[in-house]
Amino acid sequence: MSCAGRTDAGVHARGQVTHVDVPADRYPPPGPDLAARLAGVLPADVRPLSVVVAPPGFDARFSALARRYAFRVSDAPYGVDPLRRHHVLWHRRPLDLSAMNAAAEPLLGEHDFAAYCRRREGATTVRTLQQLHWRRDEGDLAVATVVADAFCHTMVRSLVGALLEVSDGRRPVDWPAALLAGLRRDPALHVVPAHGLTLEEVSYPPADQLAARAEAARRKRELSR
Repeated sequence: MSCAGRTDAGVHARGQVTHVDVPADRYPPPGPDLAARLAGVLPADVRPLSVVVAPPGFDARFSALARRYAFRVSDAPYGVDPLRRHHVLWHRRPLDLSAMNAAAEPLLGEHDFAAYCRRREGATTVRTLQQLHWRRDEGDLAVATVVADAFCHTMVRSLVGALLEVSDGRRPVDWPAALLAGLRRDPALHVVPAHGLTLEEVSYPPADQLAARAEAARRKRELSR
């Protein structure tokens, strides 16, 4: 089985996409009945929304064009709604969304995110960050929407940690961009806990472009010049 997003431990996913190769003579008819049957044997926190036969060339991980995550933070003085405590991070200071959005703007585009990623031997840290924007949702709840072609280990949690430092006034608005340009991890950078992060959606190209996209994504990326 292959997953579209290999998230950090403790991260949630309600838009995960997976594929599994099954011999044709063993594959049951797809549809709601199969999804219901799988729900009966899977753990309670895993539910297939649909099961379909994938088009030729489809790869859940490498065919993806983008992943969309949401990071949820509450700055309510009393903490987090108990019913959401496993999905929302509590921040003890009022959030300055304007400062965080201003700090996020220079991070957009294709960059080497080595300063925000936990390195893996032989893996690239070049990514294209398409969106990083904070908005208010239901008063004391702030939500960051983060979209990129792909993410490396701890990238979103590190980005959020840097922006929270700016929100608190501990760091200037240009600090996250300075970290990015430095191309190395700064011990001062705080990686926020995983439970506030959720993989919301994975997007793919049309069926006739799936194989080409997967082939391109498998190549080791370098920064465009």
